[in-house]
Order: sequence, then structure tokens, then C-alpha cells
Amino acid sequence: MLFHPSGNAFLMYSRRGRSLVALFDPIGPPLQRAELIWQFRDLCDLHHARPVFYQVSGENLPLYMDIGLIALKLGEEALIDLTTFDLADRNKAMRELRYILNRCQRDGLSLEIHAAGQAPLSELQPVSDAWLQSKRVREKGFSLGRFDPNYLRFFPIAVVRLQGRAVAFANLLETHSLKLASLDLMRAHPEAPKRTMEFLILSLILHYQAQGYARFSLGMVPLAGLQLRRGAPLTQLLGSLVFRTGEQFYNFQGLRHFKEQFQPKWEARYLAVPAGLDPLLALADTAALIAGGLPNLVKH
Repeated sequence: MLFHPSGNAFLMYSRRGRSLVALFDPIGPPLQRAELIWQFRDLCDLHHARPVFYQVSGENLPLYMDIGLIALKLGEEALIDLTTFDLADRNKAMRELRYILNRCQRDGLSLEIHAAGQAPLSELQPVSDAWLQSKRVREKGFSLGRFDPNYLRFFPIAVVRLQGRAVAFANLLETHSLKLASLDLMRAHPEAPKRTMEFLILSLILHYQAQGYARFSLGMVPLAGLQLRRGAPLTQLLGSLVFRTGEQFYNFQGLRHFKEQFQPKWEARYLAVPAGLDPLLALADTAALIAGGLPNLVKH
């Protein structure tokens, strides 16, 4: 954590190789955010490291350009506007969502939300283990949640039950300002009913709408929205090709389609790196951070 001297702004970062990678934009008032970016740049110079900002928003790009960084589009974040979301709307998309919600409820699915530190983690561990085994993946980190009781105890957790048995869960990220809520770690047992994840997300959308929140985030889809057009930067062309044809590595198109059914608004997210630096070096360091090391990145 790097704090502004005023104490009312901060950013989060980790080191990998020669990169110090900040996660998201700095948190705090606009002036302090700008000053923190310079403060982070000074920290990188002190440690002879390259400054990297991962998954930042478009509105703050001028602040990164001020310290000599350039922006590469990573993907798009799916954001639900809870002030306009209306499950009673008669359009086709909402009819399908109502059907999913009603069908899941008839099938016996129910949602319960536990306060921080109150969730039955010992009951949720087998759900997580079964999910990891079915996907043939290891736990990740940095920008992605992991099943760690010492981490999860700090968050509210939503649990989906089928006839009393836990079949899915997600830990929740909330803001006191009620501007935004989101999911972090989200897992379902392979034997859970087909639409369990849709039920979980729909139930949370309605929950946070009732709580007066403005938006609900479904997270980012990597490489989404990159344009395969002549004249586009090489990194964008490669990203677009991976998004369209890279299902053997990760089903990005399937993830985009899954989130699209909830009628989100899509906002671009970027990687900010020093000008003149091969962006693949920064991407490799960031990917290794998320994967938990280069061996995991190569194997999965």
C-alpha cells in the first residue's frame, strides 16, 4: 500500500521482475490521485523499477500520460446501472432474466448473505475445491480473489443453497458511498443446477438495487472490445485475435456473452506503461503476478 501524505488517498501495488504494478487507479480525491501517481513514479525510480498501472479507467489516462506513460487497452468492464435496471421490463432480455430467476427459485435455489467473518467457510471450501478441480486450474492472486480464510473473513459473502446445501458463493466488495458494489471470488460446484451463477448475479443485482447502490460491477472481460483493423497497434491486433480464436487458452468470448445477458454498460480498462518500453514485458510481469509465478503462467 502506498498512502498519500494527507492520509486520505492510497494505491495498491506489488512487485514482479523489474515492474512495480499498481492495481487499479489510486483511491481518493482527484488532486490526491494525481499526486499519488507522481509519488508512485518516484518510488519506482528509487527502486530502479518500471511503473505499471493495471486495469485503469479512461478518465484518468491524462494523469498517467503526465508521468510519461502510454496506455494499452486491456479489455472492458461490465457495469450494471442499478438506477435504471428493471427486471419487470417487457423487452426480450429482461423476460429471459425473469425466466431464469423464477426457474431457479422453483428448482429450490435460495440466496443468503453473511456479514464479514460470519460465513461458513468450512462448508464453502469443498465447493471451491471442486470448482478448481473441474476447471483444472490453480489459485491465482493479485487482481483475482483466492480461497484463503484469512482473506475472505474480511468480506460479506453470498451463498447459494439448494435444499439447504451450499452449491455456490461469492465474496462481495462494497463501498460506503453506495456508488459501486461488485463480486470478487465467485465459484459454483460442478453439480450445481445449470443457471446457478446467473441466479447468484441476478439476486445480488436486486439486493444492491434495494440497498440504494448506483452501480454493480461484473468485472472485466480481458481483450474485449479490441478492434481487428488495419493500422491498429500490433498489441491490439494480437489481443483481438486471441479474443476471437484463443478459446484453447481461455474462453473470453464465452465470458463476454455470459455477462452481456445482464445488459451492462461496457467501460474500457487499460494498462499504463512507460513510453518506449516493450509492453509485452509489462504484460508478462503482470500476468505472472496474477498467475502466482511464471511456472503457473506457463502451465495454465
